[in-house]
Amino acid sequence: MRNTGIIVILAVIASIFFVGSAAFFTVTETEQVLVRRFGEPKRVITDPGLNFKVPFIDTATYFEKRLLNFDGAAQEIPTVDQKQLIVDSYARYRITDTLKFFQSVGTVAGMEARLPNVINSALRQVLGDVPLSRVLTEERLALMQKSTQIASQNATEFGIEVVDVRLKRVDLPEENSQAVFRRMQTQREQEARKFRAEGDKESRTIRADADKQQRVILAEARKTAEIMRGEGDAEAQAIYNQAYTRDQDFFDFWRSMQAMERGLGSESTTYVGPPAGDFFRYFNNETGDEQSLSN
Repeated sequence: MRNTGIIVILAVIASIFFVGSAAFFTVTETEQVLVRRFGEPKRVITDPGLNFKVPFIDTATYFEKRLLNFDGAAQEIPTVDQKQLIVDSYARYRITDTLKFFQSVGTVAGMEARLPNVINSALRQVLGDVPLSRVLTEERLALMQKSTQIASQNATEFGIEVVDVRLKRVDLPEENSQAVFRRMQTQREQEARKFRAEGDKESRTIRADADKQQRVILAEARKTAEIMRGEGDAEAQAIYNQAYTRDQDFFDFWRSMQAMERGLGSESTTYVGPPAGDFFRYFNNETGDEQSLSN
């Protein structure tokens, strides 16, 4: 009998523990809970803490409060200038209406099956109204913000808020990329030819100007040299004339000695013959008169 009583007590304790564990549940700061009774939603709990539900009748379904990430597949989107873009995007969203979220998609997996249409629709609406050149500039940030607003508006029916839509990668299809590359290459070659032509023209202009300046400088230098040479000759002639008027005999003797020094150099010039003539008039007579030469 004693063993039977112990078993009954243990069974009662276990039943109370089992019922208690089924009746109480906790909600953390990062969670929100939808309580359903026989499948019908009864209440939504967003505050953290310990909560009660009817055991075996109520069911607690947990959902995230935090931001959820969605990484979409790449999609082909046309721009307003008929350029096809391969757009790879991702989004971040949060559940704002737990009941609507559960009724519309049920789970996060169900939401992520519907979310590509929401994101791609917003991207097509935004990128389809702008040319390719604007997508590849700093305006891209404004385009992503506009896409986020449109996607968030379209996602309210699912009880979520799209807080961010980002473009991970924007590429052209392979055939378009090759065409754009060839066009860019042609443009760069045209610009290079233009720059080379302008540089050659500038080079010829600079070279011609330098040649002109060279001729002017040389002409001025020759002119200055001729003037200075003429002035020097005039000054030398004036000095000669002044010296000649001071002492005519000495000047004649000095000029004759200079002439002999130049004409009878010590290195190679040799004279054979009598010292006759005006050139040797100072050899026999220091005065150089003609009578001494004739004697």
